[in-house]
Amino acid sequence: MRRTPAALVRAEPQPAHTIEFDGRPVPALPGQSIAAALWAEGILAWRTTRVGGRPRGAFCGIGVCFDCLATVNGRPNQRTCLLPAGPGDTVTTQEGHGRADLAV
Repeated sequence: MRRTPAALVRAEPQPAHTIEFDGRPVPALPGQSIAAALWAEGILAWRTTRVGGRPRGAFCGIGVCFDCLATVNGRPNQRTCLLPAGPGDTVTTQEGHGRADLAV
């Protein structure tokens, strides 16, 4: 038997579902975080900084650094490393502080 993390914990993964990232379908496993699903698809950045527009993605993976913020289902500033990917979730790249809808 091949030793994998799933085999070691005797996990029985369910079928993948799909989330959408910037209009692109991305497969995700039940229980998988949005950040993990994006990483698995080769997507490494989904936010830009307020100053300079530099790309950011998951860094710490435990919700401390806030580099993984994205707009999820229309809600800005969601920590994708902590948020499970739900079937049909829509994730969009967040630019700056994600509060453009509040601009005057």
